[in-house]
Amino acid sequence: MRILLITGPGGAGRTTVAAATALAAAREGQRVLLLSGDPGDPAGALVGDPVAAAADTVPGLRTVPVAGGFRVARVDSGEEFRTELVALQERGSTLLGMVGARPLGSEELTELPGAEQFALLRALRRAAAAPATDLVVVDLPPLHQALATLALPAQLRRYLARLLPAERQAARALRPVLAQLAGVPMPAQWLYEAAARWDEELAAVQAVVEAESTSVRLVVEPGPAARAALRTGLLGLALHRLAVDCLVANRLVPRDCADPWAASLAAQQRAFLDGTDAGPGRIPAVRGLPHLGRDPRGPEDLAELAGAATGGPLTPDRPGGRPAWPVEDRLAADGVLLWSVRLPGARKDDLDLIRRGDELLLTAGPYRRIVPLPAALRRCTVSGAALADDVLRIRFTPDPGQWPRTP
Repeated sequence: MRILLITGPGGAGRTTVAAATALAAAREGQRVLLLSGDPGDPAGALVGDPVAAAADTVPGLRTVPVAGGFRVARVDSGEEFRTELVALQERGSTLLGMVGARPLGSEELTELPGAEQFALLRALRRAAAAPATDLVVVDLPPLHQALATLALPAQLRRYLARLLPAERQAARALRPVLAQLAGVPMPAQWLYEAAARWDEELAAVQAVVEAESTSVRLVVEPGPAARAALRTGLLGLALHRLAVDCLVANRLVPRDCADPWAASLAAQQRAFLDGTDAGPGRIPAVRGLPHLGRDPRGPEDLAELAGAATGGPLTPDRPGGRPAWPVEDRLAADGVLLWSVRLPGARKDDLDLIRRGDELLLTAGPYRRIVPLPAALRRCTVSGAALADDVLRIRFTPDPGQWPRTP
């Protein structure tokens, strides 16, 4: 199964491209599921009314078949939030009763900021396990928010491991004694059990996001503003080692327009595309979708777009796998190990790195990631770094106190 995550700057037409991609793949005979978490269900107007009653072939997701030959599932973050919070109250009912708390009823709950991201991640995990499905197309939020959402599973798992380490559960028999000595209550067993359950769910989502069969498709409306957004977005995707499937240039104006205003816009779009660095390490391919002269309104417009792509079909190519960050052994020649981190479009003033224990805190533009060091590098010290040709090469010198001595 392929997972195709579609995002881009706000207003670029992500939902339209996601629906057109699903339709193009369905026309080729693939079994496609389109997953949308956008409030208001804008994809619904594009794909048309369901052709049959809802068929929940995906556990936990309500899917409906549409006339284009694929299925659509919409994420209801409000319902997901209410269900999870009510379940959490039930599991912690003993503790809530001790402090005199009154549980909240599901009918009085309204979702909090951030609930959309968690609901979308859970839906992504369920969609990835969908039976009889070849391709899952996911209509993600705008690029910056999408990157934050995709980074959540790994980040939260790290926080859980630090705040509620699993090995502390071994001391649960001593908690009553420790509580008396310390004068404060020790964490209840249900809290550790909840943390273990959350970690299991987050690990499943992280595995989907980081799978070799998962890639990102970027959607932009060509122009000066899109160039800066594209550079920053590619940098964030590279930092999180997310593979880019292709770039879709949306709403392209015909180059031979007689109208001076349209001709000027077409020239501006052409300059953007001519300056796009497509190739290994950055953008594997560029697809183009024409401007219809209006906003797409329904299945007919969607069908026109699905068949009008330039530069190649909208159906995804074979996944290229996650970008590699290799470690090069240069001990014999230079006495160092080199860790090569590919960061396309990075500038020196974008970057910062800090070594903390067995982790490296990497900052690239507005994005930050805490990366576990490969085993060999944990016994070394950082001795320098240099950026050249879109690759940050970090030098590690073996620590004599930890590195095995050569006889």
